[in-house]
Amino acid sequence: MNNSRSDILYSISLSFEEIKLPPFQDIILVGKFSPQGKIGLSKSLEFLLPNGFQMIETDHEKVEAVFINKRITTKMQTEKIMNILTAKVFPFVSEGELIKVDFKVVVSYTGIEQNTNV
Repeated sequence: MNNSRSDILYSISLSFEEIKLPPFQDIILVGKFSPQGKIGLSKSLEFLLPNGFQMIETDHEKVEAVFINKRITTKMQTEKIMNILTAKVFPFVSEGELIKVDFKVVVSYTGIEQNTNV
C-alpha cells in the first residue's frame, strides 16, 4: 500500500472563536524550534493552571514536547496517548509550531454483571 502524501484526501472544517484565557487545551504539542519552547510554555501553564499538565519530552524529529492535561491521563495511560499522537498528529507538525489537540476520551462499559447476593 502506497502511503504517499499524494494519496491523502483532505476534508477541512473551519471554525473560529474569541480566545479565552487561560488556554486550557486538552493537549499542546511544541514543535522543534518553537519560539515559546517547552520551558516557556511549561512556566506559563504552571502559572495559569498549577499542576494541571504533564510534560513529556520526545525525541521525534519535529516535536520537542507534549503537554497533556492531567484530566486525560486519569482516563487513559500516557503511553497510549503518545502512541496515538505519534501516529496521527506528529507527521503533520511543522518546525516552530504550537499545536492544540482536542482529545476527548469517552469511557464506556459493556456487559457489566452484578451479583444480587452482594
